[in-house]
Amino acid sequence: MEAGGLPLELWRMILAYLHLPDLGRCSLVCRAWYELILSLDSTRWRQLCLGCTECRHPNWPNQPDVEPESWREAFKQHYLASKTWTKNALDLESSICFSLFRRRRERRTLSVGPGREFDSLGSALAMASLYDRIVLFPGVYEEQGEIILKVPVEIVGQGKLGEVALLASIDQHCSTTRLCNLVFTPAWFSPIMYKTTSGHVQFDNCNFENGHIQVHGPGTCQVKFCTFKNTHIFLHNVPLCVLENCEFVGSENNSVTVEGHPSADKNWAYKYLLGLIKSSPTFLPTEDSDFLMSLDLESRDQAWSPKTCDIVIEGSQSPTSPASSSPKPGSKAGSQEAEVGSDGERVAQTPDSSDGGLSPSGEDEDEDQLMYRLSYQVQGPRPVLGGSFLGPPLPGASIQLPSCLVLNSLQQELQKDKEAMALANSVQGCLIRKCLFRDGKGGVFVCSHGRAKMEGNIFRNLTYAVRCIHNSKIIMLRNDIYRCRASGIFLRLEGGGLIAGNNIYHNAEAGVDIRKKSNPLILCNQIHHGLRSGIVVLGNGKGIIRNNQIFSNKEAGIYILYHGNPVVSGNHIFKGRAAGIAVNENGKGLITENVIRENQWGGVDIRRGGIPVLRSNLICFGYSDGVVVGDEGKGLIEGNTIYANKGCGVWMMSSSLPHVTSNHVSYNGLYGVAVFSQKDGSSELPRGHRAQENFSEDGDAILWETELEKEDDPLRRPITIALVESNSINHNGASGLYVQSSEALHVITNVIHANGDRGITVAQSSQPTRVANNSISCNRQSGVKVEAQCKVELRGNGIYDNRGHGIITKGDSTIVIENDIIGNRGSGLQLLPRSDTKVIKNRIHSFRAYGIAVRGRAKALVQENIIFQGKTSKTIFQQISNNRECVMQNNKFLVFKKKSDTWRLVNPPARPHLENSLRRPSAAHNGQKVTAMATRITARVEGGYHSNRSVFCTIL
Repeated sequence: MEAGGLPLELWRMILAYLHLPDLGRCSLVCRAWYELILSLDSTRWRQLCLGCTECRHPNWPNQPDVEPESWREAFKQHYLASKTWTKNALDLESSICFSLFRRRRERRTLSVGPGREFDSLGSALAMASLYDRIVLFPGVYEEQGEIILKVPVEIVGQGKLGEVALLASIDQHCSTTRLCNLVFTPAWFSPIMYKTTSGHVQFDNCNFENGHIQVHGPGTCQVKFCTFKNTHIFLHNVPLCVLENCEFVGSENNSVTVEGHPSADKNWAYKYLLGLIKSSPTFLPTEDSDFLMSLDLESRDQAWSPKTCDIVIEGSQSPTSPASSSPKPGSKAGSQEAEVGSDGERVAQTPDSSDGGLSPSGEDEDEDQLMYRLSYQVQGPRPVLGGSFLGPPLPGASIQLPSCLVLNSLQQELQKDKEAMALANSVQGCLIRKCLFRDGKGGVFVCSHGRAKMEGNIFRNLTYAVRCIHNSKIIMLRNDIYRCRASGIFLRLEGGGLIAGNNIYHNAEAGVDIRKKSNPLILCNQIHHGLRSGIVVLGNGKGIIRNNQIFSNKEAGIYILYHGNPVVSGNHIFKGRAAGIAVNENGKGLITENVIRENQWGGVDIRRGGIPVLRSNLICFGYSDGVVVGDEGKGLIEGNTIYANKGCGVWMMSSSLPHVTSNHVSYNGLYGVAVFSQKDGSSELPRGHRAQENFSEDGDAILWETELEKEDDPLRRPITIALVESNSINHNGASGLYVQSSEALHVITNVIHANGDRGITVAQSSQPTRVANNSISCNRQSGVKVEAQCKVELRGNGIYDNRGHGIITKGDSTIVIENDIIGNRGSGLQLLPRSDTKVIKNRIHSFRAYGIAVRGRAKALVQENIIFQGKTSKTIFQQISNNRECVMQNNKFLVFKKKSDTWRLVNPPARPHLENSLRRPSAAHNGQKVTAMATRITARVEGGYHSNRSVFCTIL
């Protein structure tokens, strides 16, 4: 017989009437017939699959409207699974082997029901032999005593599901049993509907209501297409249990409890269940199936997906460019520029000259009026993330992320982490997949060294989805967890495992809650739109949080407190309604290579003893500050790019002790780095600087302080003074560094460049503020301004080409020593009334104004400085006869004679001298260095040391 004799469509119509055995025989005729049988997938194989009373739709209960990839394959998988309970016949002793096979082939079918062979299940079981089939016809069967299964049997309900109800308590003592198409309710004398301690039980297409099922190791179970209404499954020391395509509804406690380590003593079914699991379709991702949960949420970022490398800047105008920024009250960055500002501060009216290069001294005047030209170039540290963040943010533009900050797929992460791959592929204890848990108290509870794996499940409208405690381990792959009334996933008391590829959202508490020494791997999840935080780590909790998307949560995306100490790397944390990452209450953590963007509060918020390591992150486009270090905050903030936030780049309280080093802080709307006094800032913090709310779920947060570990972390070296070191602070809307502090501060080896107000403003400093070896250049107003009653030491800095004065001070204890103050629009150094300043061994120059200008009764010691002439028409020096408190000693004055003479900054070379001042960079940033600027002045030289003490000062 040839398939080509008739059209294929006609053959398909004929074959559609065949039963399953006949289809199998036809597929063996030849290859053409085999392919013809396979082509019936959407017709005859679909009919067979949906018409089988022992199973339901292959994607029930989660996606009953979605067809499987192959109906034939789905039917085949169910058929093979339904025969697992009989596999032990092959393992029996050879002495009874042939008898068993004969009995099995000739097994009887016993009918139970009104007018049938037996009128009760108990009477049928009394007459049953090995592997007999007992058929219960429609009706309600109530057993008055406990039923004990002594021989392997199959109990099947006739008709549609729900037509056969069994009120019984069954205790299995035999090696294997299968129950199918039944409705179970507990008997009047016991809530336990089914129990086994050593054998294997298989449930297919059953309903369970208001009772309990118990399986004790080495017993095993296999459950498929079943509904559990207010029913609890208890698995104790079970080596392997499979719950597949089941629905759990309305539980008053946990739906599934997995307790105890899987038993080392395994029954006969273990190897067959393991083989069945390995042969079924995997939930692990492939290269062609990168994980991206579809969200029908209006507030989702439409320009974001795990595959993109772009950040799209929305809005019609950049809020962070210096020209359009709105500084804090009292700031002058947005005020109308004038030739001479308040307090004598000189301000240029020309546009920003951006990145230095040729001095802008000739912008307003003809070239022939100049006696000479000052030429130099200012260079800062290389940005951590390359050239994408060198320029100002442009509306509608996309910014390319470097490869280290692009989200990987789950498959890529597992390929890099062999240990995680082995964990994802392992099966031990209980396997729960493609199940639905809804409208109850708890989903899955794993305790006392239990093991559970959950794949492709939905947990919704529960109090919690999964709890893992007491040294238990869970593996969660590609589950949906949403609308829980508490946390979605809860780990405590050394719980752990792998949580990967899940979609966790709209939960009332944290999406993932890690406490008390729990240490999971949280990988490639989407955690979003939570009513509190995305992930909470507290009470000595640990964990690795890597490559997740955490967004649109009401509180912090990741909240670390009470000695929580996770490793947070490679995550994208964005559009949160609070901070991106908050570290409070002695929290720790290594936070590295994350993208933290567009959060309402600080990108990273550190307060109340928090001491994290914050390294190599991109913190950008926030609606408040980039990094907030609040009261008693500490930690290392190193190598981050803090870019285009509407508030400050880094906001610190003076009572905190952070180490801020090697960061690139640019294009933020207000100050680059701001240090505020606790006294002044505690009563009313600027907008966005509110502390996070205390986390007190379960009411035991206070008790954790008694059990917290003390660990010595080599990543955190103790410091006693807040330190701002080796940063590039440029193009921010207000001052590069703003200090209003009552405690000591060190500002060392930074590049502070082209900011919208002053380079450094010291508004309050009752304890010494040390500013050493910094490059301060091209800022819109003065390089440094020191307000009254401040104690500041300026040493070894290069202050170049600022639009106002180089340094302006009215502080009562200001030391200016060994600085190069060159090429500023106003005076090189201006001393205001009632100031007390020591000016020693500096090199000072101004194009248009005075080298040193004293206004009013200022107390000063000006000693051993080199001051050279600017423009002849405006360089005025006169002896001060009415200010005995201004002492001049051993200063040197240079004037011009002819253009061919050359004067260089040598012995020492141009400041700052950074090559010996930079602390050793970390291995991650050994390529970042601050290069010293090269300065050359061509001038006519005349002069020497003068004994006349007042010739170099002028009273304005």
